[in-house]
Amino acid sequence: MKYVELNNSVKMPILGYGVFQIPDHEECEKCVLNAIEVGYRLIDTAQGYGNEVAVGKAVKKCGVPREDLFITTKIWISTFGYESAKKSIEGSLQRLQFDYLDLLLIHQPFNDYYGTYRAMEELYKEGKLRAIGVSNFYPDRLIDLIKYNEVIPAVNQVETHPFNQQVKANEIMKKYGVQIQAWAPFAEGKNNLFGNETLKAVGDKYNKSNAQVALRFLIQRGVSVIPKTVNKERMIQNFNVFDFELTDEDMGAIAALDTASSLFFSHYDPETVERLTSLVRKF
Repeated sequence: MKYVELNNSVKMPILGYGVFQIPDHEECEKCVLNAIEVGYRLIDTAQGYGNEVAVGKAVKKCGVPREDLFITTKIWISTFGYESAKKSIEGSLQRLQFDYLDLLLIHQPFNDYYGTYRAMEELYKEGKLRAIGVSNFYPDRLIDLIKYNEVIPAVNQVETHPFNQQVKANEIMKKYGVQIQAWAPFAEGKNNLFGNETLKAVGDKYNKSNAQVALRFLIQRGVSVIPKTVNKERMIQNFNVFDFELTDEDMGAIAALDTASSLFFSHYDPETVERLTSLVRKF
């Protein structure tokens, strides 16, 4: 496994397993156990996914020491604000049955994320959070948060895949020492990623699938990835991306697929903001 060193010297696996859209507790627990058995050591969950309990149970049962795992969760908008966030974080720790989290992220840049971040900074200094960061923060809000807070976010988790490579945003993150992490590294299959001819032509050279090529492309760019699948064979396939290396020609061909635009949503779209901020959840 390759690791990236965060801006506070904490080491994080560059490849992890995401549990987005696995709300069924039994299925999620089984999937996490399978992922850990395959070799994944980074597990990414969130309050909004509704499966923190299942992740915690799997970690307890897996037989791998807690300190050898890297667990991420995220705070949802409806629990933002200094006091609410502190209670919310304690709630996540209880659901996961952990004494600490390896990484805690602000899930979306809405509501009182400043108060939320202050609460995270306090718990970070107390040792309950090994690293703190954000998710879905565009460069303008990321810079704003960095300029007016003490602890620079260690990670920014954003939509990143061959069709939206976040080149300019990543330049800003690198400037401030923030590690980029990709959600939806397969673009959830949009734009026919799994049948894309460019990815297939590259993959045929190494006997690798389109999915493996997409992950390898991001990893070689220093992007942390958290692919999700409920199929154990695909977990194995997604994990086996460290035994080949793309050439500069390969990288250039895939770079040309970039449209520099989202396939999912934009925070600059009022309707998207209205939809996201209306998702009130209690934890």
